[in-house]
Amino acid sequence: MADEGISKRSQELLERARRERGYIYPEWEYVIKKDPDFFEAYNNLYEKCMKDGRALPAKTRELIAIALLAYRGLDDAVLAHAKRAIKLGATKEEILEAVETSMVPGGAPTFAKGLSALLKLEEDEKKTK
Repeated sequence: MADEGISKRSQELLERARRERGYIYPEWEYVIKKDPDFFEAYNNLYEKCMKDGRALPAKTRELIAIALLAYRGLDDAVLAHAKRAIKLGATKEEILEAVETSMVPGGAPTFAKGLSALLKLEEDEKKTK
């Protein structure tokens, strides 16, 4: 279903972002609607960074993103990227190791943010069983 008051191009960008990421933050949805050129440029960079690279598979790139986002204290983003990592074949053990690795440079708050995402993943799993 198309959002009201949104151009066809913006709607296509929004649907593409939701499909490829599995989510879209309200702030990015706003940018898609107001400045689709900017979002498209950003999204092209995002896709290049988060898909399989020359040396690092997308799963590994997601694990790196999880550690960085945990360091930044971005709970929702950590969870979103943990879900993407799982879809790309990561295990919860791999996510835990990424979070554990982030503790030394990032400290206990970083570790706690990562663990919170893992706990939420497990809660979500229990709800779907």
